[in-house]
Amino acid sequence: MNIKFYGYPKCSTCNKASKWLRDNQVQFENHHIVDAPPSKELLKEMVANGDYELKKFFNTSGVKYRELQLKDKLPTMSEDEQLELLASDGKLIKRPLVYDGNKLTLGFKEEQFEDMWKTS
Repeated sequence: MNIKFYGYPKCSTCNKASKWLRDNQVQFENHHIVDAPPSKELLKEMVANGDYELKKFFNTSGVKYRELQLKDKLPTMSEDEQLELLASDGKLIKRPLVYDGNKLTLGFKEEQFEDMWKTS
C-alpha cells in the first residue's frame, strides 16, 4: 500500500496528522501540497474513489479561497474547471489529503484515521 500524504509543513493540522501516522507506524510518502499539488488527473481519480464530493476538496477557510471569491463562483463552474483550479494551487486544497489509490481522507479527524489508516 502506497500512501501519499499531501500536506503543508506550516499547517498545524497537517503536522498532527503526519505525527499520528508516524506514531501508528503507517508508512507514507510526504508531498508538499503547495510546491507539488496533486495533478488534475489524480484529483479526478480521488473524487471518483473517495467519499467526498468535489466541493469538499476546497480549503474554504483559506485566504486564496476568499480572495478568488470561490464561494460565489464554484456553483457555476464545471467539474473540469474546478479540478483545473485545484491542481493549479495547492493552497486551495483542503489539507492534509491522504490517499492510497483506493481510500482517501481530507483534513484530520483521529477517529477517521483510526478507521482508514490503522494497519494493525
